[in-house]
Amino acid sequence: MAGWAIAVHGGAGVDPNLPQHRQEEAKRVIARCLDIGISALRSSLPAVDVVELVVRELESDPVFNSGRGSALTEKGTVEMEASIMDGEGRRCGAVSGLTTVKNPVSLARLVMDRSPHSYLAFSGAEDFARLHGVEVVDNDYFITEDNKGMLKLAKEANTIMFDYRIPTLVPDTCAASVENPLLMNGLPVSLYAPETVGCVVVDGQGRCAAATSTGGLMNKMCGRIGDSPLIGAGTYACGLCGVSCTGEGEAIIRGTLARDVAAVMEYKGLGLQAAVDFVVKERLDEGKAGMIAVSRNGEVACGFNTNGMFRGFATEGGFMEVGIW
Repeated sequence: MAGWAIAVHGGAGVDPNLPQHRQEEAKRVIARCLDIGISALRSSLPAVDVVELVVRELESDPVFNSGRGSALTEKGTVEMEASIMDGEGRRCGAVSGLTTVKNPVSLARLVMDRSPHSYLAFSGAEDFARLHGVEVVDNDYFITEDNKGMLKLAKEANTIMFDYRIPTLVPDTCAASVENPLLMNGLPVSLYAPETVGCVVVDGQGRCAAATSTGGLMNKMCGRIGDSPLIGAGTYACGLCGVSCTGEGEAIIRGTLARDVAAVMEYKGLGLQAAVDFVVKERLDEGKAGMIAVSRNGEVACGFNTNGMFRGFATEGGFMEVGIW
């Protein structure tokens, strides 16, 4: 085996005017999560355990859009979703519409390990969580003052707001961005910078795993489900690789982006980075997204067609990198 490797992301699509202190804050969180994953891998923890551990840490930090710090729905509430996949046997679990579960990725893991199903949502998922003694909190736990302010701006602009965490935005800026809007399923949305989180790992035994978690879009319709919990779209792992996506969920769903990386590796014989590049270039149509990936050979890769992507990588060979642009 070529050794373990890990990649972490905090979302694709970054406003070029993101204040420097926020850039550094995001990079510190990514670096801390990489360190947690590296320590776990050095302790011979299986890949699927490592991705859950790292994504739990990301969900517990309000810097990114998952768990605490999740984007708000049109009603000012939080509805979270997550998925996890173990490449060994292609086992998977996913959840959507969570309002009280503190760590959605761990509930997705329970769905995979302790239910006959692959996907549970809304009240059924919440009931399953309580049945298994999962830690729950009031919905207010997930809501931050920053997000309350950005939801207000989104409502004033009458749009879904992607770039919901940039404090320098004002309503006039939002309105201006709608004059030349990005389109999602043919409908205009505002600035583009979702901050979904994800982790992919190949362990020392060559086992791949992936996990993704998000609060979705600021000012989204209640009940909206994105790509993050959809196996093959936002998350995928198999014997060849593990992939986690971030960006315009509707475009990622249409392109079945994560699965396509594995498919072109298997059917076209492409290497990991070539497969990621091909999928980002050829499968997004006019959508905007990014992804991180690892292969069973200990490789790491990323690709995005946005301004940037919060990301970090590390390998057993000593390579480590944290970046945005």
